[in-house]
Amino acid sequence: MGGSPPVENNMTLKLGVIGLSPGNGHPYSWSAIFNGYDSGEMKDCGFPVIPDYLARQSFPDDCITSGKVTHVWTQDTGLSLKIARTALIPNVARRVEDLVGEVDAVLLARDDAETHYQFAAPFLKAGIPIYIDKPLALSVSEAEALLSLQRYPGQLFSCSALRYATELQLTPVDRDIVGEIRYVHATVPKDWNKYAIHIIDPVLNLLGDQGTFSTPQIIRSQHITSLQALHDSGAQIHISAMGDTPVPIVIDIAGSNGCVQLRFQNTFMAFKNSLADFVAGIAEQSIKTSSDQLLRAIYL
Repeated sequence: MGGSPPVENNMTLKLGVIGLSPGNGHPYSWSAIFNGYDSGEMKDCGFPVIPDYLARQSFPDDCITSGKVTHVWTQDTGLSLKIARTALIPNVARRVEDLVGEVDAVLLARDDAETHYQFAAPFLKAGIPIYIDKPLALSVSEAEALLSLQRYPGQLFSCSALRYATELQLTPVDRDIVGEIRYVHATVPKDWNKYAIHIIDPVLNLLGDQGTFSTPQIIRSQHITSLQALHDSGAQIHISAMGDTPVPIVIDIAGSNGCVQLRFQNTFMAFKNSLADFVAGIAEQSIKTSSDQLLRAIYL
C-alpha cells in the first residue's frame, strides 16, 4: 500500500467504530463480529434482524480475531454508551477526532453518504486506514474528493459487503452452466441511492471488475428505479432497486449455455468476509478496493 503504516502480522488491530445513521445498525453488528456481544443488550438494539442472525453463530469462535473494536463514537453519548455495552467496546469517545492517535483503523459505519467526507477526512489526512460504509458517495466528484485525501493507495476501503457473499458468486459449475454471460438481471429492495450498491458490487464482481459500461439509462417509476447498461463484454445489465416492493436480493444470469439464479442468504458471513478483508489488507499492506473499482461502481 506504498506509504501505509507498517503493521506486524500477529498484531491485533485496535479499531474505532463511527455511527449511527437512521435505519442502519452496522455499529452494533460490525463491532459484534470482532468483539462478541451481550445477547440481552443486543435484543434491544432496535434492529431485530441483527440478534437473529448473530444468534445463529457461535461466539467467540466466529469472531474475527485479528482486530478488536476498542473505541466508539456517535453523535449521541447515550447511544455510544449503549453500543459499547452491547458490543463490549471498552472506550467511548466524546469527540470523533479523539479517535486519532488511539486506534489503528476506523470503521465508518454510517450509510448516509452526504456525511462521509466530514467524518472520514480527519482519518484520511492522518494516514489511518478507514472502511467507509456503502454507498461511498452519490457522485463521482464526491468520491474523487474522498479519494484525493488518501495518504497512500488503498487507505480507503469501501464496498457493499454483498460483494463478499459467496452465494452471489458463480462457482466453476455455474460458469459451465452459463457459458458466456450475455444478460444479468439483478434486484434489491429499498431505495436506489442507499441500496443499489448492494447489487451493483456483486454484479461487477461477477464480470471480473474489467471493462466499462456504455449507454446507461435510468428508468424511474413511483416505486422502482432501474438501470440498463451495456458492458464491454457485450452483456446487457439490468439492475433494479424495488423500493417498498417486497423482493429478495437476486441475480439472474443468462449465457450462451444456460442460466442460473443467485440469491443472497447469509448476512453475517458477507459482513465478516468484508471486514476480515479490510483488516487483512492493513496487515498485508495490500490494496483491497482500488480507486478505479470504487469509481466504476458509482459511475454505473
